Amino acid sequence: MRKKLVTFIKKSPLVYNAYHYIGTFVISIMKIVIRPDKKIILFTSFGGRKFDDSPREIYEAMQKDERFKSHKFYWAFNDIDKFSVGNAKKVKVDSLYYFIIALKARCWITNSAIERGLNFKGKNTFYFNTWHGTPLKKMGFDLKLEDALFNNKNKMDVDVVTCQSEYEKDILSRMFDIRKDKFLNCGLPRNDVLYNYSDDVYKTIIKEKLKIPFDKKVILYAPTFRDYYKNKVGQNIARFPIDFDKWGKFIGDEYVILLRAHYDSIKDSNFQNQSNFVYDVSDYHTLNDLMIVLDVLISDYSSILFDYSIMEKPIICYTYDYEEYESKRGLYFDIREYLIGGSITEDELLELMRNFPYEKAIIKTRMFKKEFLEYYGNATEKSVDFISKQILE
Repeated sequence: MRKKLVTFIKKSPLVYNAYHYIGTFVISIMKIVIRPDKKIILFTSFGGRKFDDSPREIYEAMQKDERFKSHKFYWAFNDIDKFSVGNAKKVKVDSLYYFIIALKARCWITNSAIERGLNFKGKNTFYFNTWHGTPLKKMGFDLKLEDALFNNKNKMDVDVVTCQSEYEKDILSRMFDIRKDKFLNCGLPRNDVLYNYSDDVYKTIIKEKLKIPFDKKVILYAPTFRDYYKNKVGQNIARFPIDFDKWGKFIGDEYVILLRAHYDSIKDSNFQNQSNFVYDVSDYHTLNDLMIVLDVLISDYSSILFDYSIMEKPIICYTYDYEEYESKRGLYFDIREYLIGGSITEDELLELMRNFPYEKAIIKTRMFKKEFLEYYGNATEKSVDFISKQILE
């Protein structure tokens, strides 16, 4: 019910305008009586959906850092009973208490947004945003969708945004109207483990946790959502135009498939797990675990392509609907020029997998990484050091 209500507000200009102006006015009154607390740090990930990604990496580093031993950490969630967050306190997104804590906090750390479509950042609030991926599909002010979200009344009033490359900085600065001097060239904290990973024992533990065979190679199919596939209340539907029975017959002796729907979409009700071949990992809590255990990534227009390339492992670009997607959503460049695959049919994809050119795919991945990733490996340390210089006296 809550998700439907949020979608309705976002998609209705009249309702959103009323929400924005009334909500901002009410919180402006609250700001007069609520006193800031220089020891409070507020974290969110994907608007309260998860306890993961770069904000979690920063949080866990701060917990071990003596510089923050006297600080009070808060995590905001849509469902506060779903997550365990150590010694941090939890607060429900969009509750009165959420806005009180946000107004009190000396620092906000998130990978999306904090203000919930309103304007209320305090003059002493340090807003640190890691964002959640290098853009390939158009976003923000660059969108050309007929039914895209209308121009929100508030900008992302951030103080710092992390970035992985000059390419990413150029796009994020334009699509969110953020000055380039507000970017920290360090990479994404969530990706540090991908660069520094070397423990095959952990890979075995992940396979055991997922209950997948040890004698099979692992493919992750992680397509992004299509804005033009929606249900009656405007929610994105994850459709998988794949015959997994056919996949099982063609490559089931050698591979297993991990399937991950985009976090901002609802899975097609027709999809079901297939024992010992297709495993639905859409709700698995740590995407890095999946990337570590993989042998091959198959994706289309998702930012996972950039993150996974850090490991220099094979990637297949499966853009069967390239012309439609480019026309309806828009892309910053033609991904087909950089990775193997492209606008191939399902049968051609399966034939590619049966005779997979691993060395060629790895070379392509390395070239892609060199083109689009410049900063990575120690983003968490750089982020925590930067934040400490801004908020610690």
